[in-house]
Amino acid sequence: MADPPAAGASPLWRLILVPSVLTLGVTLLRVWGELQQWPTVLFNPAPGGGAALVGITWLVPVFGAYFALRLARGAVDLQAGRVLAISLLALGVVFAIHLWVGTIKREQGSQGILGVFAVSSVLGGLVGLSAWPALGRTLLVYGLAARVPVALVSLAAIRGNWMTHYDQPPPGFPYIGDWLAKWLWIGLLPQMTIWVAYTVIVGAIAGGLALLVAGQRAAPPRPVTPVRRPPTGAPPRPALRPPPGRVMPPR
Repeated sequence: MADPPAAGASPLWRLILVPSVLTLGVTLLRVWGELQQWPTVLFNPAPGGGAALVGITWLVPVFGAYFALRLARGAVDLQAGRVLAISLLALGVVFAIHLWVGTIKREQGSQGILGVFAVSSVLGGLVGLSAWPALGRTLLVYGLAARVPVALVSLAAIRGNWMTHYDQPPPGFPYIGDWLAKWLWIGLLPQMTIWVAYTVIVGAIAGGLALLVAGQRAAPPRPVTPVRRPPTGAPPRPALRPPPGRVMPPR
């Protein structure tokens, strides 16, 4: 069931606007840094990015916590422990499916491994969306806003053979001569499945942790005190009379 919007909640586009712009800026900086061959500890052109310090992957937990704390304002019956538990379960689903398929079919090519990882990520992402639907929707839209530009950069990098991590296939990946097919495999597929699911799951985990640390729980609705009415047929209260020798002032 979808969460009702909290009173005074910001529209979704407004909530993700600044994070999306900052993420786009980091993506463009990363592209420029790799093309200019700046230090690899910051801008690593190796396949997969080599855990370079400048990258949008590191922004996911930051913005996941930010979104959670913003959405928690005015939310009702929000349980941080539940958000965290289901998010961790979603992460477990991804790796459990991946390991299960690897056990059944030990000999897998790189394309098969990538395909299985994409499917398991989508399934895990669906579980992550249910941890807290309001946060899940926000992370999903933010993930698309972050990853669509990366997919387009990857398309340009493959077409132009930029020799960056955006156009380098993972180790052991079979050679694909057609640039469009190569982009579909190593650009569009992982960005729209694995990395969007990563945004939803890891962002939700960070959001759950942020709620626990900050003690963010929605205040329960204030109880309504019923107004006491005299029972039907009760005798009227006697009128006040002044004591003997005292005159009541005029009203």
